[in-house]
Amino acid sequence: MKNTTYSLLIAFAFLFFAKRSNAQDYQVAAGLKFGGYENGISGKYFMDKNIALEGLLGFRQGGVVFTGLYEIHQEAFNVPALKFYYGFGGHIGSVGSGTYRTFSGNDYIYTKPQLLLGGDGVIGLEYLIPESPIAVSLDLNPRVELATGPFFDLAPGLGIKYVFK
Repeated sequence: MKNTTYSLLIAFAFLFFAKRSNAQDYQVAAGLKFGGYENGISGKYFMDKNIALEGLLGFRQGGVVFTGLYEIHQEAFNVPALKFYYGFGGHIGSVGSGTYRTFSGNDYIYTKPQLLLGGDGVIGLEYLIPESPIAVSLDLNPRVELATGPFFDLAPGLGIKYVFK
């Protein structure tokens, strides 16, 4: 697992230094997302200039979760490469038995594998590095867990994506 992680980081480092002219907007991106709940693979597809669909395949202790988000993007602070985005969606997945600490400090103890199902939100900023095919995002992800809850939680997320024109 560590070798795979190092290989991915090296690949993204090479992509970071690759030049791309006029990289102001993009239609498709793929990358990594590091979140408060799961870390995993992300993909984003813009249906038009301001509306995107994002899918996340996240891995967590003893489980896997798929999250789908509908996002609205707009220019932030009059900087063309910086986008403010917000949206909503849902998640489905499963976790094994264990203790899971939420960001509110509550512990949930699962004595057997559990289904995860609920609603998600997102609010954040994404910066497309000029002259580069790399986009970096920082966001907050509120989540309502219904299958094992109900409970509400909030977590930060950091993403790095390679953009395709």
